[in-house]
Amino acid sequence: MASTLKPWLQGPPKRYRLVDCSLIDPKDGQVYEHVTVDLADGLIHRMTKLSKGPTAGDEALGWTSNEQITIINLQGKFLCPGLIDCHVHLAAPPGEDGLKDTMNQDPTTSLLRQPYLAHQMLKRGFTSVRDCGGAGLALKEALAEGLYPAPRLFISGHGISQTGGHGDIRSAKDAEFACCGGNTRGLGRIADGVDQCLHAAREELRQGADFIKIMVSGGVVSPTDSLTSMQYGPEEIRAFTRVANDAGTYVTAHAYTPAAIRNAIENGVSGIEHGNLIDEPTAKLMAEKGVFLTPTLITYKTMASKEFGSFLPPSIAEKNMQVLLAGLKSVQIADQAGVTMCYGTDLLGPLQVKQTGEFALRKEAGLSALKILQSATANAALRLRQEDKLGRLKEGYAADMIVLNANPLEDIEVLDRPQKHLLAVIKEGRVLESRWSRLPVDLPRSAVIE
Repeated sequence: MASTLKPWLQGPPKRYRLVDCSLIDPKDGQVYEHVTVDLADGLIHRMTKLSKGPTAGDEALGWTSNEQITIINLQGKFLCPGLIDCHVHLAAPPGEDGLKDTMNQDPTTSLLRQPYLAHQMLKRGFTSVRDCGGAGLALKEALAEGLYPAPRLFISGHGISQTGGHGDIRSAKDAEFACCGGNTRGLGRIADGVDQCLHAAREELRQGADFIKIMVSGGVVSPTDSLTSMQYGPEEIRAFTRVANDAGTYVTAHAYTPAAIRNAIENGVSGIEHGNLIDEPTAKLMAEKGVFLTPTLITYKTMASKEFGSFLPPSIAEKNMQVLLAGLKSVQIADQAGVTMCYGTDLLGPLQVKQTGEFALRKEAGLSALKILQSATANAALRLRQEDKLGRLKEGYAADMIVLNANPLEDIEVLDRPQKHLLAVIKEGRVLESRWSRLPVDLPRSAVIE
C-alpha cells in the first residue's frame, strides 16, 4: 500500500559489513583501527574491533545464514560520523544575482531549487542540517521520505522578528503591513508584543517547526537596524520560551552583542546564533547556563571576498566588515570560557558553495581539530537533542557516516576538500554519494525500471 500511495518510498536498506575501518570517535578523539561495523535497518547494528572475512563470524555478530550481506573492505580508510550544519537557509538557494534578489525569490521557484541545494550539502558530507529560517514542512517531509537524496532536516519554520528587526526585510521606504502582526515573507515573519509572539511561535510549531528561532539584535543583511540594536523585550522573549517549553522544544536567538545575548539567556533562550561581539563575562555566563553558541564565520568572509564582492550592497557591506573582524576573536573567547559550540554557516544564495570553509576558519581561530570536529558532530547532535542517535558511531545509532582517505583529526581542512578526501556518504545505512568504486551508490527506487 505504501509503495502505491508513495511510490518513491524505499524498502529496507542493504545490510552492510564494513571491515578494516579506522573509526573516528569525536567524543574521545581516538581513532580505533581494524574495526568491523555492521549496518542493518538504517542503524549501526554491531561494532567489533576485529576485521573479519566475508563469511567468518556471521553468527557471532547476529546475522543468520540466509541474510544477504554486502561486505566492503575499507582498507583502513577513515570512518567518521556524518557532519551536521546547525545553521543553514535552504529557502535562499542559488539562482539569483545579489542579496536582494536572493532574499526575494518567488516562493515556488525557491522551493523547486531547494532539493538541489540540499543535495549539494549531502555531497559535502552533511547528513543532517538545521535550518534557521525559511525551510518548510513540505521539504522536510520530502527529504525524510527519500524523494531526493539529501540530509536529515530540522527546521525552525520562519525566523521571528519584531517590526524593523533583523527578520524585517523591508526598506525604510516600504509601506507598513496592512494588518497588525505583519506578514510571513521569505525567511522570516513579524510579531510584536506578547500576544503576537505567542501566536507566531505556536503557528510555527503547528506548521512543523522543530524549534523556535527569534531575532534579538540587529544583523548584517537587514536594511533598517544597526548591529547593536536591542530587539524584543524580556516579556516577549519569555513568551517564545514559554511556548517552546510547553511543546518540549527550545528557542535559539540571532544575537551579536553582549547585551542582546544576556537578554536572551536571562529569559530562557538556550542557544545563540553568531555571537560575534561577545565578551568574556557573557561567554562565561553562557558556559554556566549550558547555552550553545553557533558561530557562522564563513558567511562574513565569503560576503567580503572578491569572488562575491557584488553580493552585498555598499550600505550592508560596511556592517559585514564589523562582524567579520570580530568573528575570530569571538570564537577564541567562547572556547576559553568553555562554551559548547556547534558548526554553522548561514550562507545565502550562491555563497553556499563555501559551506565547508568554516572548518578552516575555526582552525585559523586557534581551535583544535578535535574541538572543530566535535562542533560538527557530537556537539551539534546535543543541540538537536539527538545525542542518543546522531553525532557518533555507536551501536543503535543512525548509520550516518562518511568515508575519508585522510584523518581530519590530523588536519581538519581535510573536510574542506571533499572532492579530494571524501570518498562516500552513508545516511541511514544507504550509500547516497560515492567517489569510490569499491562502495557504489544505492540506486533509489525511482532509478530502477520496474
